[in-house]
Amino acid sequence: MNNLDKLADKIRLQFEQTNSARDQAYQQSRTLISLCARAIRAIHRDEWEPADQLIAEAKTAVTTLTTGVQAYPGLYYAGYTQDAVKEYVEACLTYALVRDQPLPTPAELNAESNTWLNGLAEAATELRRRILDIIRHGHSDEAERLLDHMDQIYSTLVTFDFNDSITGGLRRRTDTVRAVLERTRGDVTTSLRQSQLEAALASLESRLNQ
Repeated sequence: MNNLDKLADKIRLQFEQTNSARDQAYQQSRTLISLCARAIRAIHRDEWEPADQLIAEAKTAVTTLTTGVQAYPGLYYAGYTQDAVKEYVEACLTYALVRDQPLPTPAELNAESNTWLNGLAEAATELRRRILDIIRHGHSDEAERLLDHMDQIYSTLVTFDFNDSITGGLRRRTDTVRAVLERTRGDVTTSLRQSQLEAALASLESRLNQ
């Protein structure tokens, strides 16, 4: 028992270091989530320069976050850390999908594979908002392109039939993508039919005027 105090002090120091890293990671995760939300909002508004700047800031923030908890696996894999990284993945993938660019890889985004897949699922649901904004101004090929991306993403995600402990809850998000995809497909179909009807009426009116 003579060494109990020394052992307790050593353990206490470890706990204090872990607690300090946890507090920093929690604050950094909130900052990262805010940056990503603002980036996605800028994307939907076609504000590309602010979107680029916010994503660049988020990239720095995600590096700071993951580096700070690298020595603490419990903190690295904690919900708030991976959720923040997922938001960064979502912002980057949404940007790539909307601008028709190659998707950045998990390694390029400093993300775990399951976190990347969950971010991809959420990026797919963001496309619905983009598509609705497009078809409000009339049907276009761009809406169909984005819908096709949503379909491809869902078809890929559904193949990852693994336990949630491995995928990080991907099954639930995949189900959400399916529901959003079905609603969006209906909206795009309605928009296409309306566009075709308007074109037919315009053609008929032109012939009648002649």
